[in-house]
Amino acid sequence: MNSILRIVLLLFLCCSISGCWFYDCDLNADTNVDKAQLEEDITKIEAYLDENGIQAKVHSSGIRYVVVDGGDGRKPDICNSVKVTYKGWFLSNDSLFDQSQQEISLGLSRVITGWQIGVPLIKKGGKIVLYIPSVYAYGEAGSGTAIPPNSNLIFEIELKDIFR
Repeated sequence: MNSILRIVLLLFLCCSISGCWFYDCDLNADTNVDKAQLEEDITKIEAYLDENGIQAKVHSSGIRYVVVDGGDGRKPDICNSVKVTYKGWFLSNDSLFDQSQQEISLGLSRVITGWQIGVPLIKKGGKIVLYIPSVYAYGEAGSGTAIPPNSNLIFEIELKDIFR
């Protein structure tokens, strides 16, 4: 009996140290960006929202967003993988540049900062529209020929599921 107790205690200690029983996400979205570009982006986003009569909330990062449906499940964090559907537009001309044809799974730590900030604002089953400054999207580099440098983007995202 004494050796069984030692084994159980040793397993407990190993799992406690390795974190296999406890989930702790210490990642945060990188909001250390060019403040001058962020201000320029926000000015353009605010003008767009005003012109289109959109009442958006303001996140402390500068991202504007509209929660269409808050969802009823749990909220993800940056360490989670999520299953989503989405559409993405250019703020400058409302042209669609990408959309999912079906649900896709992706790690939030591996997507643009705007998603890392915005997706955790809703729960599983929710839907959000994000107005993302270029500095939290593809920045001054853009993304190949698809997304020009300093493009402010709009994403409509439905959060279908959350995984570890």
